[in-house]
Amino acid sequence: MFFLQKIKNKKIAIYGMGKSGVATAKKLTSLKAKIYCWDDNAGIRKKIKKLKYSVNKFWAKESEEAIDYIVISPGIDINKCKIKKYLKKNNKIIITDLDIFFKLNKNTPVISITGTNGKSTTCKIVEKILQTAGYNTTTGGNIGNPVLSIKSSGKKNIYILEISSYQLEYSKVFRSNHAAILNISPDHLERHKNMSNYIKIKSKIFFAQKSKDYFYINPKNKFSKSIENIFKEKKIKSKLQKININKSKFLLKKINNKFFESKCNIENLAFAYKIAKNLKINDLIIIKALNKFKGLPHRQEVFFKKNNFAFVNDSKATSFDAAFQSLSTYNNIYWIVGGLPKHKDRFELKEISKNIIKAYIVGKNTSFFANKIRKEINHAISYNLNNAIKNILNDVKKDNLKNCTILLSPAAASYDQFNNFEERGNSFKNLVIKNFKIN
Repeated sequence: MFFLQKIKNKKIAIYGMGKSGVATAKKLTSLKAKIYCWDDNAGIRKKIKKLKYSVNKFWAKESEEAIDYIVISPGIDINKCKIKKYLKKNNKIIITDLDIFFKLNKNTPVISITGTNGKSTTCKIVEKILQTAGYNTTTGGNIGNPVLSIKSSGKKNIYILEISSYQLEYSKVFRSNHAAILNISPDHLERHKNMSNYIKIKSKIFFAQKSKDYFYINPKNKFSKSIENIFKEKKIKSKLQKININKSKFLLKKINNKFFESKCNIENLAFAYKIAKNLKINDLIIIKALNKFKGLPHRQEVFFKKNNFAFVNDSKATSFDAAFQSLSTYNNIYWIVGGLPKHKDRFELKEISKNIIKAYIVGKNTSFFANKIRKEINHAISYNLNNAIKNILNDVKKDNLKNCTILLSPAAASYDQFNNFEERGNSFKNLVIKNFKIN
Protein backbone atom coordinates (compact mmCIF):
# COMPACT_ATOMS: atom_id res chain seq x y z
CA MET A 1 0.00 0.00 0.00
CA PHE A 2 1.31 3.48 -0.88
CA PHE A 3 1.12 4.36 2.78
CA LEU A 4 0.54 7.86 4.13
CA GLN A 5 2.55 9.63 1.46
CA LYS A 6 0.91 12.82 2.68
CA ILE A 7 -1.04 13.47 5.86
CA LYS A 8 -2.06 17.06 5.15
CA ASN A 9 -5.67 17.27 3.93
CA LYS A 10 -6.19 13.52 4.27
CA LYS A 11 -9.56 12.48 5.69
CA ILE A 12 -8.76 10.29 8.68
CA ALA A 13 -11.25 8.65 11.02
CA ILE A 14 -10.22 7.81 14.59
CA TYR A 15 -12.22 5.02 16.19
CA GLY A 16 -11.79 4.82 19.96
CA MET A 17 -11.02 8.01 21.86
CA GLY A 18 -9.13 6.91 24.95
CA LYS A 19 -5.62 8.21 25.69
CA SER A 20 -4.14 7.03 22.41
CA GLY A 21 -7.15 8.23 20.39
CA VAL A 22 -6.93 11.75 21.82
CA ALA A 23 -3.15 11.83 21.25
CA THR A 24 -3.73 10.73 17.64
CA ALA A 25 -6.38 13.42 17.12
CA LYS A 26 -4.06 16.10 18.49
CA LYS A 27 -1.15 15.00 16.30
CA LEU A 28 -3.19 14.66 13.11
CA THR A 29 -4.83 18.04 13.69
CA SER A 30 -1.39 19.65 14.00
CA LEU A 31 -0.48 18.02 10.66
CA LYS A 32 -3.55 19.58 8.97
CA ALA A 33 -5.42 16.33 8.42
CA LYS A 34 -9.21 16.43 8.39
CA ILE A 35 -10.24 14.16 11.25
CA TYR A 36 -13.47 12.47 12.26
CA CYS A 37 -13.63 11.08 15.80
CA TRP A 38 -15.90 8.45 17.26
CA ASP A 39 -16.21 6.43 20.43
CA ASP A 40 -19.06 4.05 21.24
CA ASN A 41 -19.22 5.51 24.76
CA ALA A 42 -21.59 8.52 24.85
CA GLY A 43 -19.77 10.05 27.83
CA ILE A 44 -16.47 9.98 25.98
CA ARG A 45 -18.11 11.55 22.90
CA LYS A 46 -19.19 14.51 25.06
CA LYS A 47 -15.59 14.95 26.22
CA ILE A 48 -14.40 14.85 22.60
CA LYS A 49 -16.81 17.64 21.68
CA LYS A 50 -15.49 19.74 24.57
CA LEU A 51 -12.02 19.28 23.10
CA LYS A 52 -13.51 20.66 19.86
CA TYR A 53 -12.87 17.58 17.73
CA SER A 54 -15.40 16.60 15.08
CA VAL A 55 -17.64 13.75 16.26
CA ASN A 56 -18.85 11.97 13.15
CA LYS A 57 -20.43 8.63 12.21
CA PHE A 58 -17.89 8.24 9.45
CA TRP A 59 -19.20 4.80 8.47
CA ALA A 60 -22.82 5.91 7.91
CA LYS A 61 -24.29 5.74 4.39
CA GLU A 62 -25.46 9.35 4.61
CA SER A 63 -21.90 10.51 5.18
CA GLU A 64 -20.61 12.08 1.98
CA GLU A 65 -16.99 11.97 3.04
CA ALA A 66 -14.69 9.32 1.57
CA ILE A 67 -12.30 8.28 4.33
CA ASP A 68 -8.63 7.86 3.41
CA TYR A 69 -7.55 6.08 6.59
CA ILE A 70 -9.12 4.69 9.76
CA VAL A 71 -6.98 4.76 12.91
CA ILE A 72 -8.02 2.00 15.30
CA SER A 73 -7.28 2.49 18.98
CA PRO A 74 -5.68 -0.51 20.74
CA GLY A 75 -8.75 -1.27 22.85
CA ILE A 76 -10.96 -1.84 19.80
CA ASP A 77 -11.70 -5.45 18.84
CA ILE A 78 -12.94 -5.35 15.25
CA ASN A 79 -14.80 -8.62 15.69
CA LYS A 80 -16.89 -7.32 18.59
CA CYS A 81 -17.40 -3.62 17.91
CA LYS A 82 -20.60 -2.02 16.62
CA ILE A 83 -19.26 -1.25 13.14
CA LYS A 84 -17.41 -4.51 12.52
CA LYS A 85 -18.92 -5.02 9.03
CA TYR A 86 -17.74 -1.60 7.87
CA LEU A 87 -14.25 -2.09 9.36
CA LYS A 88 -13.79 -5.53 7.83
CA LYS A 89 -14.88 -4.20 4.45
CA ASN A 90 -12.35 -1.37 4.74
CA ASN A 91 -9.52 -3.34 6.33
CA LYS A 92 -6.99 -2.08 3.77
CA ILE A 93 -7.22 1.49 5.04
CA ILE A 94 -7.06 0.61 8.75
CA ILE A 95 -3.85 1.81 10.42
CA THR A 96 -2.65 2.45 13.97
CA ASP A 97 -0.89 5.18 15.89
CA LEU A 98 2.25 3.03 15.61
CA ASP A 99 2.12 3.33 11.82
CA ILE A 100 1.76 7.11 11.98
CA PHE A 101 4.58 7.27 14.54
CA PHE A 102 6.85 5.37 12.15
CA LYS A 103 5.94 7.67 9.26
CA LEU A 104 6.89 10.71 11.35
CA ASN A 105 10.08 9.33 12.94
CA LYS A 106 11.87 7.36 10.25
CA ASN A 107 15.24 8.89 11.05
CA THR A 108 15.25 8.25 14.81
CA PRO A 109 16.31 4.80 16.12
CA VAL A 110 13.52 2.81 17.78
CA ILE A 111 13.79 0.02 20.34
CA SER A 112 10.52 -1.89 20.78
CA ILE A 113 9.79 -4.39 23.51
CA THR A 114 6.87 -6.82 23.51
CA GLY A 115 6.10 -10.15 25.16
CA THR A 116 3.64 -11.36 27.77
CA ASN A 117 5.54 -10.39 30.93
CA GLY A 118 8.37 -8.00 31.78
CA LYS A 119 7.86 -5.39 29.03
CA SER A 120 7.75 -2.29 31.23
CA THR A 121 10.67 -3.37 33.39
CA THR A 122 12.85 -4.21 30.39
CA CYS A 123 12.04 -0.85 28.79
CA LYS A 124 13.14 0.89 31.97
CA ILE A 125 16.36 -1.14 32.27
CA VAL A 126 17.24 -0.27 28.66
CA GLU A 127 16.36 3.36 29.35
CA LYS A 128 18.64 3.48 32.42
CA ILE A 129 21.58 1.95 30.52
CA LEU A 130 21.17 4.29 27.54
CA GLN A 131 20.83 7.38 29.70
CA THR A 132 23.97 6.40 31.62
CA ALA A 133 25.72 6.01 28.25
CA GLY A 134 24.78 9.57 27.27
CA TYR A 135 21.79 8.94 25.02
CA ASN A 136 18.67 11.08 25.11
CA THR A 137 15.87 8.55 25.51
CA THR A 138 12.12 8.93 25.17
CA THR A 139 10.03 6.06 26.52
CA GLY A 140 6.35 5.53 25.74
CA GLY A 141 3.73 3.36 24.11
CA ASN A 142 1.98 0.89 26.39
CA ILE A 143 4.10 2.30 29.23
CA GLY A 144 3.48 5.95 30.03
CA ASN A 145 2.40 8.22 27.19
CA PRO A 146 0.86 7.15 23.85
CA VAL A 147 3.40 7.05 21.03
CA LEU A 148 1.97 10.12 19.26
CA SER A 149 2.32 12.28 22.37
CA ILE A 150 6.00 11.57 23.03
CA LYS A 151 8.55 14.01 21.70
CA SER A 152 12.15 13.76 20.65
CA SER A 153 14.59 14.95 23.30
CA GLY A 154 17.21 16.19 20.84
CA LYS A 155 20.43 14.83 19.39
CA LYS A 156 21.50 11.25 20.04
CA ASN A 157 17.85 10.44 20.72
CA ILE A 158 16.47 6.91 20.84
CA TYR A 159 12.82 5.98 21.28
CA ILE A 160 12.07 3.07 23.60
CA LEU A 161 8.55 1.70 23.12
CA GLU A 162 6.58 -0.89 25.04
CA ILE A 163 4.28 -2.55 22.52
CA SER A 164 1.24 -4.70 23.34
CA SER A 165 -0.47 -7.27 21.12
CA TYR A 166 -3.46 -4.91 20.91
CA GLN A 167 -1.24 -2.23 19.40
CA LEU A 168 0.38 -4.62 16.93
CA GLU A 169 -2.80 -6.37 15.79
CA TYR A 170 -3.86 -3.82 13.15
CA SER A 171 -0.51 -2.17 12.42
CA LYS A 172 0.64 -2.22 8.79
CA VAL A 173 4.13 -0.73 8.43
CA PHE A 174 5.54 -0.03 11.91
CA ARG A 175 9.26 -0.78 12.10
CA SER A 176 11.82 -0.99 14.91
CA ASN A 177 15.61 -1.02 14.63
CA HIS A 178 15.70 -3.27 17.69
CA ALA A 179 12.63 -5.47 18.32
CA ALA A 180 12.35 -7.92 21.20
CA ILE A 181 9.81 -10.57 22.15
CA LEU A 182 10.73 -11.31 25.75
CA ASN A 183 8.51 -14.32 26.31
CA ILE A 184 5.14 -15.75 25.35
CA SER A 185 2.53 -17.37 27.60
CA PRO A 186 -1.28 -17.52 27.33
CA ASP A 187 -2.77 -14.04 27.62
CA HIS A 188 -5.54 -11.96 26.00
CA LEU A 189 -7.02 -15.11 24.48
CA GLU A 190 -10.53 -13.73 24.95
CA ARG A 191 -9.58 -11.42 22.07
CA HIS A 192 -6.99 -13.38 20.09
CA LYS A 193 -8.88 -16.72 20.41
CA ASN A 194 -5.87 -19.04 20.48
CA MET A 195 -2.11 -19.13 21.00
CA SER A 196 -1.36 -19.37 17.29
CA ASN A 197 -3.08 -16.03 16.62
CA TYR A 198 -1.47 -14.46 19.68
CA ILE A 199 2.03 -15.51 18.56
CA LYS A 200 1.46 -14.26 15.00
CA ILE A 201 0.31 -10.87 16.27
CA LYS A 202 3.28 -10.52 18.62
CA SER A 203 5.58 -11.50 15.75
CA LYS A 204 4.40 -8.51 13.70
CA ILE A 205 6.95 -6.49 15.67
CA PHE A 206 9.68 -7.74 13.27
CA PHE A 207 7.74 -7.95 9.97
CA ALA A 208 8.97 -4.61 8.54
CA GLN A 209 12.58 -4.90 9.69
CA LYS A 210 15.54 -4.52 7.34
CA SER A 211 18.95 -6.18 7.17
CA LYS A 212 20.60 -3.64 9.48
CA ASP A 213 17.98 -4.18 12.21
CA TYR A 214 18.00 -6.65 15.14
CA PHE A 215 15.37 -9.04 16.43
CA TYR A 216 15.67 -10.65 19.90
CA ILE A 217 14.04 -13.80 21.33
CA ASN A 218 14.69 -16.23 24.19
CA PRO A 219 15.04 -19.68 22.56
CA LYS A 220 14.25 -21.34 25.90
CA ASN A 221 10.70 -19.99 25.85
CA LYS A 222 8.09 -22.66 25.11
CA PHE A 223 6.80 -20.82 22.03
CA SER A 224 10.09 -19.55 20.60
CA LYS A 225 10.15 -22.20 17.87
CA SER A 226 6.85 -20.90 16.51
CA ILE A 227 8.28 -17.39 16.45
CA GLU A 228 11.41 -18.56 14.62
CA ASN A 229 9.28 -20.37 12.05
CA ILE A 230 7.32 -17.18 11.36
CA PHE A 231 10.63 -15.31 11.08
CA LYS A 232 11.78 -17.77 8.39
CA GLU A 233 8.44 -17.95 6.56
CA LYS A 234 8.29 -14.17 6.24
CA LYS A 235 11.92 -14.15 5.05
CA ILE A 236 12.82 -11.42 7.52
CA LYS A 237 16.20 -9.86 6.77
CA SER A 238 17.05 -8.54 10.23
CA LYS A 239 19.70 -10.11 12.46
CA LEU A 240 18.12 -12.75 14.71
CA GLN A 241 19.58 -12.55 18.22
CA LYS A 242 18.96 -15.56 20.48
CA ILE A 243 19.27 -14.52 24.09
CA ASN A 244 21.41 -16.76 26.27
CA ILE A 245 20.53 -15.86 29.84
CA ASN A 246 23.60 -17.65 31.21
CA LYS A 247 25.92 -15.38 29.22
CA SER A 248 24.67 -12.31 31.06
CA LYS A 249 24.75 -13.88 34.54
CA PHE A 250 28.35 -12.74 35.00
CA LEU A 251 26.85 -9.27 35.54
CA LEU A 252 25.16 -10.49 38.73
CA LYS A 253 28.59 -10.96 40.31
CA LYS A 254 29.61 -7.42 39.40
CA ILE A 255 26.52 -5.53 40.53
CA ASN A 256 25.00 -5.01 43.95
CA ASN A 257 21.29 -4.82 43.27
CA LYS A 258 18.85 -7.31 44.82
CA PHE A 259 16.27 -6.43 42.18
CA PHE A 260 18.05 -8.75 39.76
CA GLU A 261 17.87 -11.82 42.00
CA SER A 262 14.55 -13.09 40.62
CA LYS A 263 14.41 -15.32 37.54
CA CYS A 264 12.16 -12.99 35.54
CA ASN A 265 14.36 -9.94 36.16
CA ILE A 266 17.47 -11.88 35.15
CA GLU A 267 15.68 -12.61 31.86
CA ASN A 268 14.80 -8.91 31.47
CA LEU A 269 18.42 -8.03 32.19
CA ALA A 270 19.67 -10.47 29.54
CA PHE A 271 17.59 -8.79 26.83
CA ALA A 272 18.61 -5.30 27.92
CA TYR A 273 22.27 -6.30 28.00
CA LYS A 274 22.20 -7.73 24.45
CA ILE A 275 20.49 -4.61 23.10
CA ALA A 276 23.06 -2.42 24.85
CA LYS A 277 25.97 -4.43 23.41
CA ASN A 278 24.56 -4.08 19.88
CA LEU A 279 24.56 -0.34 20.53
CA LYS A 280 28.25 -0.72 21.46
CA ILE A 281 27.85 0.30 25.10
CA ASN A 282 30.70 -1.00 27.26
CA ASP A 283 30.24 -3.18 30.33
CA LEU A 284 31.46 -0.58 32.83
CA ILE A 285 28.65 1.79 31.83
CA ILE A 286 26.12 -1.06 31.88
CA ILE A 287 27.19 -2.14 35.36
CA LYS A 288 27.03 1.45 36.62
CA ALA A 289 23.47 1.76 35.28
CA LEU A 290 22.33 -1.56 36.73
CA ASN A 291 23.60 -0.66 40.19
CA LYS A 292 21.43 2.48 40.10
CA PHE A 293 18.34 0.81 38.66
CA LYS A 294 15.21 0.74 40.79
CA GLY A 295 12.31 -1.53 39.89
CA LEU A 296 8.90 -0.27 38.88
CA PRO A 297 6.03 -0.16 41.40
CA HIS A 298 3.64 -3.14 41.54
CA ARG A 299 6.16 -5.57 40.00
CA GLN A 300 7.69 -7.70 42.76
CA GLU A 301 7.94 -4.46 44.74
CA VAL A 302 9.35 -5.23 48.17
CA PHE A 303 7.91 -2.11 49.77
CA PHE A 304 8.64 -2.96 53.39
CA LYS A 305 10.75 -5.36 55.46
CA LYS A 306 10.68 -5.68 59.22
CA ASN A 307 12.05 -8.40 61.45
CA ASN A 308 10.80 -11.64 59.91
CA PHE A 309 8.32 -10.05 57.48
CA ALA A 310 8.74 -9.11 53.82
CA PHE A 311 5.82 -7.36 52.12
CA VAL A 312 5.72 -7.70 48.32
CA ASN A 313 3.36 -5.84 45.99
CA ASP A 314 3.15 -7.74 42.69
CA SER A 315 -0.23 -6.36 41.58
CA LYS A 316 0.91 -6.26 37.94
CA ALA A 317 0.86 -10.08 37.90
CA THR A 318 -2.44 -10.41 36.02
CA SER A 319 -1.96 -14.02 34.86
CA PHE A 320 -0.74 -17.15 36.59
CA ASP A 321 2.45 -17.20 34.52
CA ALA A 322 3.27 -13.72 35.85
CA ALA A 323 2.43 -14.72 39.43
CA PHE A 324 4.55 -17.85 39.06
CA GLN A 325 7.68 -15.68 38.91
CA SER A 326 7.06 -14.33 42.42
CA LEU A 327 5.83 -17.61 43.82
CA SER A 328 9.05 -19.28 42.71
CA THR A 329 11.24 -16.48 44.12
CA TYR A 330 10.07 -16.33 47.75
CA ASN A 331 9.54 -18.84 50.59
CA ASN A 332 6.93 -19.17 53.36
CA ILE A 333 4.42 -17.19 51.34
CA TYR A 334 1.06 -15.93 52.49
CA TRP A 335 -0.37 -15.45 48.99
CA ILE A 336 -3.21 -13.08 48.09
CA VAL A 337 -4.73 -14.27 44.80
CA GLY A 338 -7.86 -13.47 42.81
CA GLY A 339 -9.67 -10.96 40.67
CA LEU A 340 -10.91 -11.21 37.10
CA PRO A 341 -9.50 -14.47 35.65
CA LYS A 342 -7.69 -14.47 32.32
CA HIS A 343 -9.40 -16.51 29.60
CA LYS A 344 -7.99 -20.05 29.39
CA ASP A 345 -5.38 -19.32 32.07
CA ARG A 346 -3.75 -22.47 33.47
CA PHE A 347 -2.51 -22.87 37.05
CA GLU A 348 0.49 -25.19 37.41
CA LEU A 349 1.30 -25.26 41.11
CA LYS A 350 3.30 -28.45 41.64
CA GLU A 351 6.69 -26.76 41.36
CA ILE A 352 5.91 -23.94 43.76
CA SER A 353 3.25 -25.24 46.18
CA LYS A 354 6.02 -25.97 48.76
CA ASN A 355 6.76 -22.22 48.87
CA ILE A 356 3.20 -21.30 49.85
CA ILE A 357 1.88 -21.58 53.39
CA LYS A 358 -1.64 -20.45 52.56
CA ALA A 359 -3.59 -18.62 49.83
CA TYR A 360 -6.22 -15.96 50.48
CA ILE A 361 -8.71 -15.63 47.63
CA VAL A 362 -10.15 -12.19 46.88
CA GLY A 363 -12.45 -10.74 44.23
CA LYS A 364 -15.79 -11.70 42.71
CA ASN A 365 -14.61 -14.99 41.20
CA THR A 366 -13.57 -16.88 44.33
CA SER A 367 -14.94 -20.24 43.15
CA PHE A 368 -12.75 -20.11 40.02
CA PHE A 369 -9.55 -19.71 42.06
CA ALA A 370 -10.65 -22.15 44.75
CA ASN A 371 -11.13 -24.81 42.09
CA LYS A 372 -7.69 -24.07 40.64
CA ILE A 373 -5.73 -24.34 43.89
CA ARG A 374 -7.71 -26.42 46.40
CA LYS A 375 -5.90 -29.69 45.59
CA GLU A 376 -2.45 -28.17 46.02
CA ILE A 377 -2.64 -25.37 48.59
CA ASN A 378 -4.35 -24.60 51.87
CA HIS A 379 -6.61 -21.61 51.26
CA ALA A 380 -9.24 -19.26 52.68
CA ILE A 381 -11.93 -17.19 50.98
CA SER A 382 -11.32 -13.56 51.98
CA TYR A 383 -13.33 -11.74 49.26
CA ASN A 384 -11.38 -8.47 49.52
CA LEU A 385 -7.91 -7.16 50.35
CA ASN A 386 -8.86 -5.80 53.76
CA ASN A 387 -10.19 -9.18 54.92
CA ALA A 388 -7.20 -10.99 53.39
CA ILE A 389 -4.70 -8.86 55.31
CA LYS A 390 -6.59 -9.31 58.57
CA ASN A 391 -6.73 -13.07 57.99
CA ILE A 392 -3.01 -13.12 57.25
CA LEU A 393 -2.27 -11.11 60.39
CA ASN A 394 -4.07 -13.73 62.51
CA ASP A 395 -2.31 -16.63 60.76
CA VAL A 396 1.11 -15.02 61.00
CA LYS A 397 0.72 -14.63 64.76
CA LYS A 398 -0.46 -18.23 65.08
CA ASP A 399 2.24 -19.76 62.82
CA ASN A 400 5.09 -17.75 64.36
CA LEU A 401 7.55 -18.42 61.50
CA LYS A 402 11.11 -17.09 61.53
CA ASN A 403 10.79 -15.62 58.03
CA CYS A 404 7.76 -15.14 55.83
CA THR A 405 6.53 -13.19 52.80
CA ILE A 406 3.15 -11.49 52.52
CA LEU A 407 2.63 -11.43 48.77
CA LEU A 408 -0.03 -9.82 46.61
CA SER A 409 0.38 -11.56 43.25
CA PRO A 410 -3.22 -11.92 42.05
CA ALA A 411 -2.81 -13.97 38.85
CA ALA A 412 -5.82 -12.03 37.60
CA ALA A 413 -6.93 -8.69 36.22
CA SER A 414 -8.11 -6.05 38.70
CA TYR A 415 -11.29 -4.79 37.04
CA ASP A 416 -13.79 -6.68 39.20
CA GLN A 417 -12.92 -4.51 42.23
CA PHE A 418 -10.45 -1.84 41.05
CA ASN A 419 -9.97 0.49 38.08
CA ASN A 420 -6.50 -0.89 37.34
CA PHE A 421 -3.60 -2.85 38.83
CA GLU A 422 -2.01 0.36 40.17
CA GLU A 423 -5.06 1.14 42.29
CA ARG A 424 -5.11 -2.45 43.56
CA GLY A 425 -1.41 -2.34 44.46
CA ASN A 426 -1.66 1.00 46.25
CA SER A 427 -4.69 -0.21 48.19
CA PHE A 428 -2.72 -3.27 49.30
CA LYS A 429 0.21 -1.17 50.47
CA ASN A 430 -2.03 1.24 52.41
CA LEU A 431 -3.91 -1.61 54.09
CA VAL A 432 -0.67 -3.36 55.07
CA ILE A 433 0.67 -0.15 56.63
CA LYS A 434 -2.58 0.32 58.52
CA ASN A 435 -3.08 -3.25 59.76
CA PHE A 436 0.56 -4.06 60.56
CA LYS A 437 1.03 -0.63 62.17
CA ILE A 438 4.01 0.26 59.97
CA ASN A 439 5.37 3.78 60.57
